[in-house]
Amino acid sequence: MIDPVNKSKIPDEWVNRSKIPRDELEEGIKSGMLVVLSDGSVLRRGYTTGTTATVAAKAAVLSLRKDVDRVSVPTPVGLRAVMDVKAKDGYAVAVKLKNDHESDITRGLDFEARAVESDKINITAGEGIGIVTRGGLQSKKGYPAINPKPMQQIKDAVAEAVEEIGIKGVEVELSLPRGAEIAKRTLNSRIGVEGGISILGTTGFVEPWNDHLGEMKSDLVREASKVVLTTGRIGIRYSTMLFPDHTVVLAGSRISEFLDSTTGEVAICGLPGLILKWGDPDMLKDSGFATVSEMIEVEPEGEHIKRAFAKTVEKGKGARIVVVDRDGTVLMDSGEKK
Repeated sequence: MIDPVNKSKIPDEWVNRSKIPRDELEEGIKSGMLVVLSDGSVLRRGYTTGTTATVAAKAAVLSLRKDVDRVSVPTPVGLRAVMDVKAKDGYAVAVKLKNDHESDITRGLDFEARAVESDKINITAGEGIGIVTRGGLQSKKGYPAINPKPMQQIKDAVAEAVEEIGIKGVEVELSLPRGAEIAKRTLNSRIGVEGGISILGTTGFVEPWNDHLGEMKSDLVREASKVVLTTGRIGIRYSTMLFPDHTVVLAGSRISEFLDSTTGEVAICGLPGLILKWGDPDMLKDSGFATVSEMIEVEPEGEHIKRAFAKTVEKGKGARIVVVDRDGTVLMDSGEKK
């Protein structure tokens, strides 16, 4: 099977290890809501702030003509998200679903939307949605912190509702009564978003793994009996799936530093361009290749790759080294049984 959200391959043996009935599991995977790990255990995704705002917006529009308690909306990855909602007379409340992402502080928040019939579709932001105060973010300075993908998601869903109830257009205002309060517990003020939370989401789904942003990673590494050090978001995803009983820590460029702090069982997992170049920074020198990705594609079993992997294993000081590609396939594993 293929995970429809992150497009990773799900090995049959992972599915077979799960205790959830096969039909139920496959339905959950196809909906985008369930993630299967290597031991057969399952984590639940949630919906992003973008998807939740979209649900509230569409429900508010539909409720101009009828009471609404459940809606289906599009997501950026092409799946439909379905949520319960309370909506009547142009006012809707959608509650952000709980999920298995431990540090998602927006779980359970109320997202409100108010709709008024108009000549065209227009989306505005009210209380609890932050305003961008610096340049360099996806939303422009001085505008509400609603990123382009979720804004398009909202507009698409509102357009569906406008067509369904047969009106020309609508004005929709989105708000979060507790948005400003919750924003104080985020990094928004540091990056240039003030007065509320951001409406985000590149896929429409919240992944169920913790990136430990804002936490003392050195303490996590030192105290964990089993830890995986990884280098990026893709690394977090596959490290969590491959090592469900480990603490996964986004080490970035600090692998060596964190490796020296570990006291328990250690794995280092991630993409070849990050993991192998950590182990052998000069692996491209005189190789004729411009990137590690090119080298892997052309000579996956070549001497340059083998030498870089051997140096990475040596530098890992006994840590298990696992190199994966972007769809989750394990390319190299120093702990693989021969």
